[in-house]
Amino acid sequence: MAAISLRKQNTRLPPEVNRVLYVRNLPFNISSEEMYDIFGKYGAIRQIRVGTSKDTRGTAFVVYEDIYDAKTAVDHLSGFNVANRYLIVLYYQQAKMSKKADLKKKEDEIARMQEKYGISKDK
Repeated sequence: MAAISLRKQNTRLPPEVNRVLYVRNLPFNISSEEMYDIFGKYGAIRQIRVGTSKDTRGTAFVVYEDIYDAKTAVDHLSGFNVANRYLIVLYYQQAKMSKKADLKKKEDEIARMQEKYGISKDK
């Protein structure tokens, strides 16, 4: 309902708003069906990817069909309590994620070079 009124007003959305949401602090045992139940209340969902590996547990990506549905979900679900955990719902930003990956690659490269040339990290 709120999304319809946003469209009618022809509101300008902030630049970080997009259809892809990054969800953190999820319970590790949450199922995809539970994710669809929680996030499906705010609009049609194209895809949900729940993290299953050691590094990605407790996170998920939710892709909505419509940008206004994604905005409504962020507004309503940030801080939502699921199994005594408060969800952190953010707009996915590729630039920030790739910077973190680049930083990790650079750190690994520095560690390899330090090992190659016998330089310890303490110096």
